[in-house]
Amino acid sequence: MPQPFELPEFYMVHPARLNPNLEGARVHTRKWARDFDMIDTPAFAGGEIIWSEAKLEAMDYALLCAYTHPECSGEILNLVTDWYVWVFFFDDHFLELYKKPKDIKGAKKYLDGLREFMPLHGEITATPTNPVEAGLKDLWERTIPMMSQEWKVRFIESTLNLLVECMWEIINIDEGRVANPIDYIEMRRKVGGAPWSANLVEVAVGAEVPDVVARTRPMRVLRDTFADGVHLRNDVFSYQREVEEEGENANMILVLERALGCTTQEAAEATNDLISSRMQQFEHTVFTELPILFDRYGLRPDERMATLVYARGLQDWQSGGHEWHMRSSRYMNEGADTSGWVPGGPTGLGTLGARFGFPGRFHRFTHTPHAVGPTSLPEFTMPFTLTVNPLVDNARRHYADWGRAMGMTSEGVWTDQQLVGFDFAVCSAGIDPDATQDELDLSSEWLTWGTYGDDLFPRLFFRSPDPAGPRAFAERSKEFTPLDCVTMPTPVNAYERGLADLWVRTALPMPDRHRAQFRQAVSAMLDAWVWEADCHQQNRIPDPVDYIEMRRGSFGADLTMSLARFSRGDLIPDEFYATSQLRGLENSAVDQACFLNDIFSYQKEIEFEGELLNMVLVVQNFLNCSKGQAVGIVNDLMTERVEQFIRTRDHEIPALCEEFGFSAEQRAAVDGYVRELEDWMAAILNWHRLTIRYGQAELVRARGAHGFGLPTGFGTSAVRMFAP
Repeated sequence: MPQPFELPEFYMVHPARLNPNLEGARVHTRKWARDFDMIDTPAFAGGEIIWSEAKLEAMDYALLCAYTHPECSGEILNLVTDWYVWVFFFDDHFLELYKKPKDIKGAKKYLDGLREFMPLHGEITATPTNPVEAGLKDLWERTIPMMSQEWKVRFIESTLNLLVECMWEIINIDEGRVANPIDYIEMRRKVGGAPWSANLVEVAVGAEVPDVVARTRPMRVLRDTFADGVHLRNDVFSYQREVEEEGENANMILVLERALGCTTQEAAEATNDLISSRMQQFEHTVFTELPILFDRYGLRPDERMATLVYARGLQDWQSGGHEWHMRSSRYMNEGADTSGWVPGGPTGLGTLGARFGFPGRFHRFTHTPHAVGPTSLPEFTMPFTLTVNPLVDNARRHYADWGRAMGMTSEGVWTDQQLVGFDFAVCSAGIDPDATQDELDLSSEWLTWGTYGDDLFPRLFFRSPDPAGPRAFAERSKEFTPLDCVTMPTPVNAYERGLADLWVRTALPMPDRHRAQFRQAVSAMLDAWVWEADCHQQNRIPDPVDYIEMRRGSFGADLTMSLARFSRGDLIPDEFYATSQLRGLENSAVDQACFLNDIFSYQKEIEFEGELLNMVLVVQNFLNCSKGQAVGIVNDLMTERVEQFIRTRDHEIPALCEEFGFSAEQRAAVDGYVRELEDWMAAILNWHRLTIRYGQAELVRARGAHGFGLPTGFGTSAVRMFAP
């Protein structure tokens, strides 16, 4: 069968190395697979054999592990290779038993049974009934004694994600649905298994990531960029087998074909561009964020070394995995360059930079502010009905008076005309159309404070060369969100006075658990602002994946959504909110609102403020397309997020409620929360259409009043205290 596209030229700057214990691992794992009935075993009575010995030999998982873990001992290489034989056998076993017949109920029962072979405490008591369960039991018992309890928690989490999220693929196949790009990348990280592989890297290199930093943003970025690179690369090599031969639809090339309306070759090239971008983000994080992380958490020298060894292990995996894909019979690799260096690309004197992807990388660091003109707004998809709280006029007067009392019109950031014209009350009135006057006033004030901070922070730090300034600002801000609602410094400017006032009034009535969660929501927004400052100080336009994930934080959506959650008391358990289905529902709503804001604010941010962090600009930069094309693509993504929201609301949330065994009262509470998310999206669109904040007349007037840079004038010395 002819290949559906030519393999693109891959970015790979770290040459693969081969573990000298390869042959020993081949012999060992062949025997291990046979001992656990993975050879010549049908998926079910009368069914086809899943693996023959010849098929296992051709796939050569020992070669994969010898490439991806080049420095480990023979014993550890044997163990890691057995894990990979197990996970690939599981994938093919699951395909035959459940994916092909689309047996959703049977699949869920099968996956639930595997949990019994990964106990967090104690010994395994369940009896294996098939090769997958038997292999998992053996591997668990061989691996766990070597690792810490903290690592075991992380590994159980990633293994269960890998197993359980296979349901997502079955549901997509059953519905004949090709996921949208955002949903696909997020779910692929779980079902694709690379986070699971990242945990095994710690086993292979003999270095655990210190638990205190294991879940921080830089370590998450390393893990996620590693996962994206591994998964997207696999999609390129496995497209022919998965899409054309097996009828699967979980493949990024197919996703982009549908989303961008392009050819298979063009989608393959775009997927490869995203691979390169993700790998470069990995490198950027290692060199720019890890040193700051080490100092922030005061890691000991041995802890720093363990983290760097782990990062090198992830890098080895990327290079080795690529080499294996070019050699394994499992994948489309006809004509692949197996010389061991960067495949494809120019050669000769002066071409090293091109081979290392420098032109594309440098392009992200060379943006200069320029005139873009008003944005022609597309037709937005908004199927949810807007209802405005009748108390809106009272809230308008109240939030404006509150903003003045805090000093927001006297520090050179906002004029009184802006404070009133931004009309935060109408946004709050749409978000919560049934709120009491006090609730509506408080909501309007939170929006006022958040937007004031969103305008102040860039003035202070986006054009500053000092990376410590934004972090000092964020850490001081967190001091105004104490869990005891008492112990805080004296506020010295409008921003701090506003936060101090709102925190006490909002958090004091909360139970301790909700107060801690709300504090985390505020902290997440502040940390995302620091990331924005880092991007501007480096003059870096992020890649689409990094941007989308951090934009959710900088938008402050968790802050408003957490208040909606808390209003339901303990009717809905925290475990429900933590599910991938509920998080996916929320992320769909947040992405729609963030992209909407980016379209409306494009001229304000790019032309008038010289900012870089806007989805329209990110798409322009990544796809090298025009502003109009980028707006169209972003609007299409918004539509897909709305459609994803509706699909999750109508299918996944009811099934989740059933799984949790919710009562009628609890289901009603969930329905109410979902309706609030719909109100939230409709209200944000309405506010963008009514506020003066993004109109060209206001932008021109504001530039004349303020210009660029830090605020000046009487009362601004306190604001300037954070400036370097």
